Amino acid sequence: MSIAELQIGLEAPPARLALRGVALFLDLDGTLATIVERPQDVRPDPRRTSMIERLLAALDGRLAVVSGRSLEDIDHILEGRVTTVAAIHGLVRRDANGVIGRAPPHPGLVEAIARLQAFAQRDPNLLIEDKALSLALHYRQAPHLARDVQDLAVQIAADTGLSLQPGDMVVELRTPGASKGDSIRAFMTEPPFAGAMPVFLGDDLTDEHGFFAVRALGGYGVLVGGARRTLARYRLPDVEAALAWLEAAR
Repeated sequence: MSIAELQIGLEAPPARLALRGVALFLDLDGTLATIVERPQDVRPDPRRTSMIERLLAALDGRLAVVSGRSLEDIDHILEGRVTTVAAIHGLVRRDANGVIGRAPPHPGLVEAIARLQAFAQRDPNLLIEDKALSLALHYRQAPHLARDVQDLAVQIAADTGLSLQPGDMVVELRTPGASKGDSIRAFMTEPPFAGAMPVFLGDDLTDEHGFFAVRALGGYGVLVGGARRTLARYRLPDVEAALAWLEAAR
């Protein structure tokens, strides 16, 4: 993935997504669900669940969720409707047959959690999310600590060998391994996805690996959110627009 390939000024996607021959890959937070101050406050939603059920039927199962959340969180929010999931940015992957593969946890997570917990004592609005294979420190409710959080994460990554995954008001220290793009490429070699054209909707910098993967496979990415440099081909302004576009797909 080359920075030189990033573009801005994206156009709106086609008025209606034609599902025939498409494999659909969807991020969750910021794409299917509005980002909230506390990740645990995202709940199941009847509209989202109904939309996913219809898309799964129309696509003959060619739909996967590719998210930074844990597998358990994804299943809770989507009410268990989606079998094919890549969780924790690809470190956990469940295929269309329900078979789950997990990366082994990195030993540096032990040191990382201790240092993050010590730092989080500075402000009760800092939130640590432990996903077993990664640790996320959310500072959405403590934006004045953004630089300190980022500096700490960089230092922990350097000291432990964990991968640093920056996001929207969050830093994540994760076991090195598969990315969202790697997960999409793996799914595309397996039934029912093989031979289809991949389309990936995502919002964050973590989704650029997915945008790169689908473009290399002859498909395209759709950025959800404000304009920025990206490998996606199209853009939708927000979660509501993304849901409406997916609901109109035929």
